[in-house]
Amino acid sequence: MVHILLGVSSGIAIYKTVDLVSKLRKENFEIDVIMTKNAAKLLSPTVFSAVGNCNVYTDIFNVSGGYITHTELSKKTNLFLLAPATANTIAKISNGFADNLLTTTVLAIPNSTPKALVPTMNTRMYENKITIENIEKLKRFGWYIIEPDVGHLACGDIGKGRYPENTKIIETIKLILEEKKLKGKKVLVTAGPTYEQIDPIRYITNHSSGKMGYAFAKVAKRMGAYVTLISGPTNIKPPYFIDNFIKVTSANEMYNEIIKRYHDFDIIVMSAAVADFTPKKKEKNKIKKSNKDLLTLELERTKDILKEISKKKSKDQIIIGFAAETQNIIEYGKEKLEKKGVDCIIANNALKVMGNENAEAFLITKKQTLTFEGSKEKIAKEVLSFISSNNI
Repeated sequence: MVHILLGVSSGIAIYKTVDLVSKLRKENFEIDVIMTKNAAKLLSPTVFSAVGNCNVYTDIFNVSGGYITHTELSKKTNLFLLAPATANTIAKISNGFADNLLTTTVLAIPNSTPKALVPTMNTRMYENKITIENIEKLKRFGWYIIEPDVGHLACGDIGKGRYPENTKIIETIKLILEEKKLKGKKVLVTAGPTYEQIDPIRYITNHSSGKMGYAFAKVAKRMGAYVTLISGPTNIKPPYFIDNFIKVTSANEMYNEIIKRYHDFDIIVMSAAVADFTPKKKEKNKIKKSNKDLLTLELERTKDILKEISKKKSKDQIIIGFAAETQNIIEYGKEKLEKKGVDCIIANNALKVMGNENAEAFLITKKQTLTFEGSKEKIAKEVLSFISSNNI
């Protein structure tokens, strides 16, 4: 189990760190918490201990049975995170002070252990040249700085210094800790459905949520790749830290964005559920009701993006296609593999996978068929790890 050592200093955003500890526990991280004495005045250590099911330490002199807290915790951890990080504690750490349990422990952590902090404070304190210099010094020492947000601050001011979303902090942790199997690679991912316009009010679409494609984009970035995500309409926030996010609506827009980019990428993950058909005529005005019981729409085929880029791909490119089926999952997946000419197909049951957090996926290549189960992020990691270490 990965161990996170969380340092908590006395910023007013400390109450948000409780939620961070809860989320870290749900992500199955092992946690220990060190609080400064002033932080313990703002929030009881008991709260962190209960929420995180973890030990909380505050006193450097609380030594028992030969267990010296700062040296033992410094050896144990896989990553140190300081959240919230006040200007005072940042100044102490950047200048090598060791005057409490937190700063003493930081000084004892090996140089090779990753360290990150979340600076949260009043805007004027954050923009003070001394604070800026201290943060820059820590960057030079290899610290990861999770930038604060801009917004309303506890003091009533509006500016930079607000504690960011905990989901962003946890994504940073995963980004830091993930093995960089795709370092130096460029990955293009497509996700979501497309909307095919009937008139200005109505459109044709499907049940794709985009979750699988977004999972591939996040995981590829964690694994060290340069990532571009082209997404149809979804209700998902763009993943943190990806390099390029492009929104499209229709199948034709998706086609245009892919065609002008695909040749620049090493791995192309075509998980978008692009419409196979689109209305031949797109009405400029809303179609009004009539006395007729039936409305006939004439549809035409959209461009076969997957087949087209497969024909033009270089020998070093890897293209992953997707097949969402309702029956004969593997059989139809193998047919699509041959028909489209891609390197592999991920086939799954459309009735079970669309909109869900978890999935069962069959990775089909010319040589073998593998089964992956679990969360979509877990499947994305296993697929990309397989791709990075195998000659398909």
